[in-house]
Amino acid sequence: LEQAKCVCHIFNGTERVQYLNRYIHKREENLRFHSDVGEFQAVTELEWPVAENWNSQKGILEEKRDKVTPTADTITEF
Repeated sequence: LEQAKCVCHIFNGTERVQYLNRYIHKREENLRFHSDVGEFQAVTELEWPVAENWNSQKGILEEKRDKVTPTADTITEF
């Protein structure tokens, strides 16, 4: 079973927005994109090549980074 879960945390009204996109396989998170880091992180060793590949593709990173904006009315729906 493969899943992707997206969560947006809004702190202090809309002062701080945090976006987390988690990729899950067989109930275990193996890859994530966290807006505070700004790139994909491998959670398991097997996902290192995937994270490196996606981090090297500017378009993919820009798409994920654009999910978070400073105001609630401009947050992209997931």
